[in-house]
Amino acid sequence: MGNQLHIFLFPFLAHGHMIPMVDMAKLFSSRGIKVTIVTTPINSISIAKSLHDSNPLINLLILKFPSAEVGLPDGCENLDFLISPSMIPKFISAVSLLQTPLEEAITEHRPHCIVADMFFPWANDASVKLGIPRLNFHGTSFFSTCALEFMRIYEPYNNVSSETEPFLIPHLPGNITITKMKLHELVRENVKNDLTEYMKRAYDSDSKCYGVVMNSFYELEAEYADCYKNVLGRKAWTIGPLSLCTQESEEEAQRGNKSAIEEHECLKWLDSKKPNSVVYVCFGTLTKFNSNQLKEIANGLEACGKNFIWVVRKIKEKDEDEEDKDWLPEGYEQRMEGKGLIIRGWAPQVMILDHPAVGGFITHCGWNSTLEGVAAGVPMVTWPVAAEQFYNEKLVTEVLKIGVGVGVQKWVRIVGDFINSEAVEKAIGRVMEGEEAEEIRKRAKEFAEKARKAVAENGSSYCDLDALIKELESLAF
Repeated sequence: MGNQLHIFLFPFLAHGHMIPMVDMAKLFSSRGIKVTIVTTPINSISIAKSLHDSNPLINLLILKFPSAEVGLPDGCENLDFLISPSMIPKFISAVSLLQTPLEEAITEHRPHCIVADMFFPWANDASVKLGIPRLNFHGTSFFSTCALEFMRIYEPYNNVSSETEPFLIPHLPGNITITKMKLHELVRENVKNDLTEYMKRAYDSDSKCYGVVMNSFYELEAEYADCYKNVLGRKAWTIGPLSLCTQESEEEAQRGNKSAIEEHECLKWLDSKKPNSVVYVCFGTLTKFNSNQLKEIANGLEACGKNFIWVVRKIKEKDEDEEDKDWLPEGYEQRMEGKGLIIRGWAPQVMILDHPAVGGFITHCGWNSTLEGVAAGVPMVTWPVAAEQFYNEKLVTEVLKIGVGVGVQKWVRIVGDFINSEAVEKAIGRVMEGEEAEEIRKRAKEFAEKARKAVAENGSSYCDLDALIKELESLAF
């Protein structure tokens, strides 16, 4: 065992980043590799629950989170816990203070490699100082990563006359166009502040690290994986979909936070529905809509006449005491009884998407959700809100052709563009019934099959993981 590879995994402190890296820990350990997940006290609780059975090859290493040092309330150790966007700069400052304790942990435990989230750009400095390779973990697609890099390099948005004029993303295969209105804030605005500078460092860290680990699979976005490696000239290993490393329903139900609904209650409800008859609606952990937008979603779901599961996180509005005040039309839950299941909080998403009753997925196009939808073979209604989600929407609707857009035009953090109930109803109809829906479903099922083959023995992701392990072993021993 003297030549056993030992890897540190350091996920960013947000559930959408932690979940795939916990899956990655399970994947590495299944190949006999020792894994240490580095995190903070409160985040360690949900990670430990997600690990389910005790695995002797996976350990947790807990670093104290410096809340008090930056003026954050005690317990604000996760991006999802911040009650206001104004707290984000303090959170980033706290995250940066983890560099020294991380270096001390590496010095003490001597791992052979660190896989750190891209939003820890200073992990490059730590790895150079301590003489071990740092791999960047990208929580998104090759498509969006290439698109954003070409935007940063060539700035094509400077050549358009309006916010709504489409322009071509240079060097990106597929003749993909986008509008200035949909651009990531990192390239759209020339504002310089601590947060944008930190984001710039995060994206620059790609070109300075040893290589990149991607939660994707080659057959899904081959052109863009090749583009990333050959045009941008970067090393990358494609080892996903990581969600497929968790096959047991109990493990699926325990990924991330504790669910707001019992697994058996959810399965019982789904078991009572016909195949492909349920629309699943979820906008991830960070997106919260106001009451007006939630009402439009509610009305659209009612008007479409389909069964639905709707996961709701909402903005708490001024002077609002009651949890449900004003955001649901009067008598809505009574009318929807048996037809609609509303989950307030966290839902066992992979388990729901994998159920044969689910025939459509309204998603914010975060990469975890997008890839989970792909792996389940479920057609998508795309509703991007922020970050790189508009690029992921392009991949789903224009390249893969496994979904349709709801019609969002603006990149607006947290609240999102306003979409009326008619647009919601129409988009659901397009993926749930008729000839277009059949074509979309057929393609979605084909990609799901390719995803399963990719992670199976001798599949593309299986072999890429093998290649990565061999390369790390050659560096270590």
